[in-house]
Amino acid sequence: MSQKPTLLILAAGMGSRYGGLKQIEPVGPSGETILEYSIFDAIRAGFGKVVFVIRKSFAEEFKSRFAGDLADKIQIEYVYQELDALPEGYTLPEGREKPWGTGHAILVGKDVIKEPFAAINADDFYGRESFEVAAKFLTNEVSANKYSMVGYELKNTLSEFGTVSRGICQTDDQNNLAEITERHQIARNGEAITFDDEAGNKVAVADDTAVSMNFWGFHPSLFQHLEAQFKTFLDTSMHLPKSEFYIPSVVFELIQQGEVKAEVLHASSPWFGVTYPEDKPYVVEQISQLTAKGEYPEKLW
Repeated sequence: MSQKPTLLILAAGMGSRYGGLKQIEPVGPSGETILEYSIFDAIRAGFGKVVFVIRKSFAEEFKSRFAGDLADKIQIEYVYQELDALPEGYTLPEGREKPWGTGHAILVGKDVIKEPFAAINADDFYGRESFEVAAKFLTNEVSANKYSMVGYELKNTLSEFGTVSRGICQTDDQNNLAEITERHQIARNGEAITFDDEAGNKVAVADDTAVSMNFWGFHPSLFQHLEAQFKTFLDTSMHLPKSEFYIPSVVFELIQQGEVKAEVLHASSPWFGVTYPEDKPYVVEQISQLTAKGEYPEKLW
């Protein structure tokens, strides 16, 4: 495929643990946000369009932050992840407040994305090389039954200020994703990294375990799979107030069914993110160091 890939940025979450609209927190030397570094890296890697998944409640604030800086750099679209964005025949359960999850967030982009695309979180810094390997895959290798995921070493994705949740990955001998399991309460305990199992026990996991940071590469065929699986999810779980439709679960189900393969792409770029307010100074320092090395200009735009 010769068309330029699209970057879908999941920015509808308000950041419950962080306590605010962390997607537009300034972290760069000239006040840039993390997601602006993702867009900067995506543009130089060859992406042609950015689609923001946001909520109508903060659309005006969000658009005013980015309209001027980005409008002449790359094509921009906005789509909205609202609780009532449900398939025909489904009604929002009374009392539901929690968003439907990352699978639903990607699904709301179906009307504006017709080309291969990457999906990322707004509040994660993925690094230049990650976008380069993703763009190469989406330009040359992606197909209706071949997707991808950029994998990171678990030890490089922790927070010093609290626990995190990660998709723990296992690959086959061809480096395709064989299994992905969402683990919670991950943190370093002494020498070991542990997560809490369903019984609340601490389970150790190797430092170099590959994890998903929600950097996916997809063919637009994904949308028909998402639509079908989302209806199944609603049929079985929509009455549960905290149930979520996660994109890793969608991909894993497609892998199990033999519908797709998902290659795990490796990049040595640093990953860091803002999960807690205390993470911000670390992120600011890391970006400052990358800027000093010449990886990024003092002012992105």
